[in-house]
Amino acid sequence: MKVALVHDWLNGMRGGEKVLECLCDLFPDAPVYALFYEPDLVSEKINRHTVIPSLLQKLPFTRERYRNYLPLFPWAIRKFDLRGFDLVVSSSHCAAKGVIVPNGVPHVCYCHTPMRFIWDKFDVYFGKKGLLSLSRIAMSFFRKSLQAWDRETARKVNFFIANSRYISEKISLFLGQDSIIIPPPVDADFFTPAPDVDAGKKDFFLIVSALVPYKRVDLAVQAFAGRSETLFVAGTGPEEKKLEKIAGSNVRFLGWQSDHDLRELYRNCRALIFTPEEDFGIVPLEAMACGKPVIAFGKGGALDTIVEGKTGLFFMEQTPQAVNRAIGSFDPEQFDSAALRKHAENFSRGNFLIRLRDFFRKKVGISC
Repeated sequence: MKVALVHDWLNGMRGGEKVLECLCDLFPDAPVYALFYEPDLVSEKINRHTVIPSLLQKLPFTRERYRNYLPLFPWAIRKFDLRGFDLVVSSSHCAAKGVIVPNGVPHVCYCHTPMRFIWDKFDVYFGKKGLLSLSRIAMSFFRKSLQAWDRETARKVNFFIANSRYISEKISLFLGQDSIIIPPPVDADFFTPAPDVDAGKKDFFLIVSALVPYKRVDLAVQAFAGRSETLFVAGTGPEEKKLEKIAGSNVRFLGWQSDHDLRELYRNCRALIFTPEEDFGIVPLEAMACGKPVIAFGKGGALDTIVEGKTGLFFMEQTPQAVNRAIGSFDPEQFDSAALRKHAENFSRGNFLIRLRDFFRKKVGISC
């Protein structure tokens, strides 16, 4: 059986790329089609496959400003020639699911989210203020046509897999399609508790996040302004300088961290703080796999992974005051490291592959 994998873009290793790695394991001979491809920014596992970038790859500034070409994504994704394949699997949070699939060929879409920036997160990405900004004016012009394209292409997908209940509801609301839920994997083999649980304990809280507006890292930074504890922020992004300006002396910005460094941060922190309304959120599971609880905003995908009082605490408003209250009520002695670890193992890569194989066998009629 000839299988084609389609992914939005390959210019970093985030949650979507971890899912793609598992699809590469299931279909080791499948080529990967992507709008953009930066080999030095993705894993060896993905690079071992034949990767075919779109025509947009030839345009200028695609490495730094690829999102500026968003209005061209539907055109570019339709240019891929998938004739001769027996199955198409897309991994999509933007345009990948819009690929043209030959008649009679099943199309399975693992949907990380419907396109945020044309649906419910438009104001987050393009701002409520600055209504005359060029980016907002341009996207306002294209928004309705992109929404129509998103719904139309969704009707041509045979099976949707959602990564959480939250995204399953969005697929139904925005795209009018049903889906089944298979949570994405956490690398529980790598993210593990410290060999000696008492070694190197530090008195700090941790954020691991891209520093972009919708992640709402500002809530935690402001919450710590009046606290004595230390907050470590691991990650980079366009909000970094803005956050540094409002941070107190007890907030440390660590920048980009390798997986090995992140593991040590998880192992040594008191708890992870998770502020966004996220589609799923693998970072909380990485912390739990290392035996650490999570203080999280109680909406979105976090509701699928965090059990109140067992693996973490929720705050129900996205305000610094709500974060502050949650930290104040947090008692690390309430949480058992072994129970946190066991919970995270339910979302392991091995279990993810088992669920995917079961889906393809029962729904698509193939073994992989």
